[in-house]
Amino acid sequence: MPAYTPILATLGYVMSPDGESVLMVHRNARPDDVHYGKYNGLGGKLDSHEDVVSGMKREIREEAGIEVEAMVLRGTLNWPGFGKNEEDWFAFVFRIDRWSGTPFTSNPEGDLEWVPVARLHDLNLWDSDRLWIDMVFARDNRTFFGVAPYKNGKMVSWSYVLL
Repeated sequence: MPAYTPILATLGYVMSPDGESVLMVHRNARPDDVHYGKYNGLGGKLDSHEDVVSGMKREIREEAGIEVEAMVLRGTLNWPGFGKNEEDWFAFVFRIDRWSGTPFTSNPEGDLEWVPVARLHDLNLWDSDRLWIDMVFARDNRTFFGVAPYKNGKMVSWSYVLL
């Protein structure tokens, strides 16, 4: 079996000041995007020289134009076979509870939209997102650790531990 060498990434969910809505990117800018048409949190690949907190803050700054002031790690996700060429991805998932600045209305990936947390399941999300996204917004101190293998662009199973 080949060595497991996932692409390391961050995924962040920026909360509105009242905590009722979350800033989502509607990936509608590039038809060749594997995420085209989907809604997602903000984030991306870690650079080799940065820790996950610095990487998350950089991604939020680049994609939304705001500065993170407070965030909490809500979980990790392992997506074997998820990438465009079935690469393995491993993400650190954060909830951003406090920030400063004025968020962009769009970025090169698509439109940025404030979505009520209660409406997230109405959006065009990845299959696996529907299984763990509520844990990001849960108001407890537990952290989730999930695995959602993909094959040919489809999730094939799901498991997680909640600590």
